Amino acid sequence: MVFSSAVFLFFFLPLTIILYYVCPVKGRNVVLLAASLFFYAWGEPVYIFIMLFSTVFDYINGRILEVCKKLWKRRLVLIISIVGNLSILFFFKYRDFFCEGLNSLFGTDIGIWDLALPIGISFYTFQTMSYTIDVYRKKVEAQKNILNFAVYVCLFPQLIAGPIVRYRTIHRELGSRKHSFLMCYHGLQRFIIGLGKKVIFANTIGALWEEIRDSAGTSDMSVVMAWLGAICFTLQIYFDFSGYSDMAIGLGRMFGFHFPENFKYPYESRSITEFWRRWHISMGTWFRDYLYIPLGGNRCKLPRQLINLGIVWFLTGLWHGASWNYVLWGMYYLLLLLIEKLFLLRLLKKIPGWIRHVYSIFFIVIGWVIFACEDLSVLWTYIKSMFGVGVPLTSSMGTYDIVSYGVILLIMCVGATSLFWRVKRYLHAKKAAHTLMAVFTVAILFLVLPMLIRESYNPFLYFRF
Repeated sequence: MVFSSAVFLFFFLPLTIILYYVCPVKGRNVVLLAASLFFYAWGEPVYIFIMLFSTVFDYINGRILEVCKKLWKRRLVLIISIVGNLSILFFFKYRDFFCEGLNSLFGTDIGIWDLALPIGISFYTFQTMSYTIDVYRKKVEAQKNILNFAVYVCLFPQLIAGPIVRYRTIHRELGSRKHSFLMCYHGLQRFIIGLGKKVIFANTIGALWEEIRDSAGTSDMSVVMAWLGAICFTLQIYFDFSGYSDMAIGLGRMFGFHFPENFKYPYESRSITEFWRRWHISMGTWFRDYLYIPLGGNRCKLPRQLINLGIVWFLTGLWHGASWNYVLWGMYYLLLLLIEKLFLLRLLKKIPGWIRHVYSIFFIVIGWVIFACEDLSVLWTYIKSMFGVGVPLTSSMGTYDIVSYGVILLIMCVGATSLFWRVKRYLHAKKAAHTLMAVFTVAILFLVLPMLIRESYNPFLYFRF
């Protein structure tokens, strides 16, 4: 079940909200947990037991860490938790990938099982790991109520595609949270805006990207068309993932939770370093706090810092998928960040902001092409097309696509900036924001609903992670 589906919008969500608010306060977590398990079981009826196992496993680990006093015992429990979680993740997400690699390298014949990937396993695995690590570090107390902990792990708004919500962010709200009509209204508004970003923009431009990508290596491809496709995916993944995050944050507000922001207008960045402070913030801070800093972070000498960054970015790429293009994508950003860290950032500060912005967008767009093409031969063909190797500058199909999609591309480029937020802040100062936002939200809803009814192309890119 996806947020942008008729089943979710017209049946699941209204019924869950009604049951939640008519239920006594003490029973609301029961409603949320039951709804979340049903939500997950709708698409993954078998794999729900893996999520429940992770929940019980780390609940027990947290309780043991709470009562253990000896350091070696606490470390042992933490190691068991981390190894257990990563083993499950490896088995379902990476086993076949590594077996294929071993077969290719050594000529072995290890069986490929082709297991379906449990939806959202990377997200909820990282959440439960952060919980046990924080309990070990004594940054939070272990949750004694298994129902509350199960709600934290299984909560449907952020269950399958983030943001990665840390236990310490919402641990107080798990036991007692405030509700108000205004908070619910703002949550609904945020949800509808995210739904619009997903359905109106990401779906529309995503279909064009797939059409262009499938043209790689054919006579229809040109330099202009290749760059158009790359820009389409750059915009699609932003509006798809930030739209999902908006919907998750909005749904959280409707049930009394405050989830962290996950995007901060990343395409306004003027360096690659800045981009990664603005993009998928919950993932970036997770790797920083639970991997980079424990490895030594910036406290080490430069050679060790470079090794630490290499480990982080190799695993960041691999986290996104069991495919070599994701590893290559991680190494691509590692190289760019190392260049900036060693000398380029100092040079960038001396040049005009718009040039720094063009530099950042250029490399971000190329990075998304690496991310999008899992077949390395298609990736290589596409990259060559972007730089004019074996293809003409333009083609009739490329010109047609620009004319057909030019307006929506322009709107999306503007929509990916902070202009909307700045206009909203200005209107708020003029006391006109509430009325106009209400009208704007209703307009989005009226545009979205007919598109959902007739639209067959409706993927969520981050579901597979």
